[in-house]
Amino acid sequence: MVTTGPPARRSAVLRMLVVAVALAGALFGGAVPASAHAALTGSTPAQGSVVDRAPEQVSLTFSEGVAMGDDSIRVLDPHGKRVDRGKLRNLCSGATVKYGTGLPPGLGNGTYTVAWQAVSADSHPVSGAFTFSVGAPSKSSAAVPQQEAGGGLVGALYGIARCLAYAGFVLMAGGAAFVVACRPAAALVRSVQRLVVQGWALLTGTTVAMLLLRTPYTGSGDLADVLDLGGLQQVLLTKPGAALVSRLLLLAAAALFVAVLFGAFARAHEPAGAGGTTGAEGEAGAVDPAEEARRRKDLTFGLGIGGVIVATGLAATWAMAEHASTGLQPAVAMPVDVLHLLAVAAWLGGLAALLVSLYWGPPVERTAVRRFSRIAFGSVVVLAATGVYQSWRQVGTWSALTGTAYGRLLLLKVGLVAVLVGIAWVSRRWTARLGEARATEDPAVAAEAGGTVAAAEAGGTAAATDAADVADAAQEAGEAERQSAKAAGKATGKAAAGAPAASSTATATATATAASPDPDPAPEETPDTDPEAAPETALNPDTAPEPDTDPEPDPSTDPDPARAAQLARQQAALRTARTKRLRDADPERLGLRRSVLAEASVAVVLLVVTTVLTATEPARTEAAVQAASGGQSTASNQPQVLTVPFDTGGPHGKGTARLDLDPGRSGNANELRLRLSDPSGKAMDVPEVKVSFTQKAKKLGPLPVVPRHTGTGHWRASGVQLPVPGQWQLSLLVRTSDIDQVTEIRNVKIG
Repeated sequence: MVTTGPPARRSAVLRMLVVAVALAGALFGGAVPASAHAALTGSTPAQGSVVDRAPEQVSLTFSEGVAMGDDSIRVLDPHGKRVDRGKLRNLCSGATVKYGTGLPPGLGNGTYTVAWQAVSADSHPVSGAFTFSVGAPSKSSAAVPQQEAGGGLVGALYGIARCLAYAGFVLMAGGAAFVVACRPAAALVRSVQRLVVQGWALLTGTTVAMLLLRTPYTGSGDLADVLDLGGLQQVLLTKPGAALVSRLLLLAAAALFVAVLFGAFARAHEPAGAGGTTGAEGEAGAVDPAEEARRRKDLTFGLGIGGVIVATGLAATWAMAEHASTGLQPAVAMPVDVLHLLAVAAWLGGLAALLVSLYWGPPVERTAVRRFSRIAFGSVVVLAATGVYQSWRQVGTWSALTGTAYGRLLLLKVGLVAVLVGIAWVSRRWTARLGEARATEDPAVAAEAGGTVAAAEAGGTAAATDAADVADAAQEAGEAERQSAKAAGKATGKAAAGAPAASSTATATATATAASPDPDPAPEETPDTDPEAAPETALNPDTAPEPDTDPEPDPSTDPDPARAAQLARQQAALRTARTKRLRDADPERLGLRRSVLAEASVAVVLLVVTTVLTATEPARTEAAVQAASGGQSTASNQPQVLTVPFDTGGPHGKGTARLDLDPGRSGNANELRLRLSDPSGKAMDVPEVKVSFTQKAKKLGPLPVVPRHTGTGHWRASGVQLPVPGQWQLSLLVRTSDIDQVTEIRNVKIG
């Protein structure tokens, strides 16, 4: 019989898991959208550059392979009109990943905007935009998408689906491995069956969702595009789409595996006398134990081989479309990634199966816990070996561990794994105590408790347990009697006189049931008759009670259904109460349940960290981008534009200053352009303007800049040198009269 844990225990488990999920959400709720995995390392013309004449084409260079189409690169003129030829040019050569688009001749002067979007080799969308100018910079009204590729609502939904897909695989593969390799009897436990089946359903549902979301995720970002069949057809031709379709096909095979696991395999491991023999064996009578053992062994071997093949194939669908499929040593990285994911599933999925077995199932045998402990230890060894290789491959240097987002997330993951291993060590201690307690158990007590209760239950502990069981059953019996009283209808005087006897019978039955782990059915009730009153009734018919219009049936031939149901409820309540008390009376298993619950809570956070890590730009890629851009990040290597309102307090003292620092890099000769306008937007002249730069962190400055007046409301300064990158403080002084002036200070990021 599968037992159910107490409501208080169930709520405690749920509360702890909810806290773990909330912690994970608080830590990583801002991690979406994902960082890019392929990065733009260069362009021609360069971003922010000014060229004398319009180029024949615009080309982009990336850090790794990308997938692009004819609309992936768009060039917009100062008025926002698209001017490129609309045809993608593949300029890749050797290890250089380069694409471009042609431009028509005769383009006029002004500032042009290049907007691009691509899908990196590890399936993540990337996008960006930059400007270059022909002749001289100008105003531009080109509209550039403000939402990053893979961001917004679609990006959030896709990220959630990715995380849940990992969880589904871990629960399904790890739970099934726990049943086959550690505890075959768990195939009969409903909570374990639900865990594995729900893991399969979760992985299947999220795979379908990711397949539908790929079109808007890598393209428009509009959720309505999930119904775009044309886009879905294009997705199926890509590597991520092929991986998702392969996963669905393998999940069909996994469904067959799960059906056999909880069908034929479960029936083969049913206890003797529980209906485990069917068909020809049942008709023949006794089953040969050797033949039955051989059949179980063959079934276990077949399921083990088939399960490993299906699980490996499912893990490969991640490896072929994620980090392992691109970058350094992909031929080695992909098998290592498969091993890493299988080890995670065996450890964390088996942990989840053990958790539900301990809380919502019959007592778990210590041999099963020891088997899982050995498998978990082996999984940790595999995780350590594969994790070291993956860390070296994706990080590369020690400084990148603290200097990049990927490195910091990796350190957090390592810390969580260390915490998880520490809690697992505590669980192993409880497992060892299970073995020590077993050695001192009384065989009689062990047989009565199903081999799961320690010797401390003998004597007074058993008596206290029985008394508590009777008290619990008495409370349920009172409730059952109140319900049966309503169902019985009218009560006769004779039935009222016999009520104390019935109550005594129920109490005696409850006591007898509590004294035995498998109580016998309640004896049939005897007729409620008074032997002394019988002769008087026979001699004096006038004293006999008048017969009821609907006489009661003879209890000896037709027992009261309400009373029978009441006794059945009492017996069920006693069995449930005894199972709970036997389970909770074992301090070793109570400690094991708590430590396993703590492991599962940390594992939830670890799974979220792993999902975020797979969606973050590897440290090697980030370092390559910085090296290609002179040691600076691409985000900071762009012209800096500041709009600064000012008010000197005097007549005509209000206005707005616009400052452009191009290209906004350290170590280069930057050009500063300044324009002043009045509140109506008209250019205005002032007697004096001054600009200076200061970096307090390195105690540099103020470095003065003397702009020259080039026209009404316009100033320009060339050769502005800022020696180091970082956060600089720009100081702007505007004087509108001999006594009216103001100094405005703004921060500017220099790459």
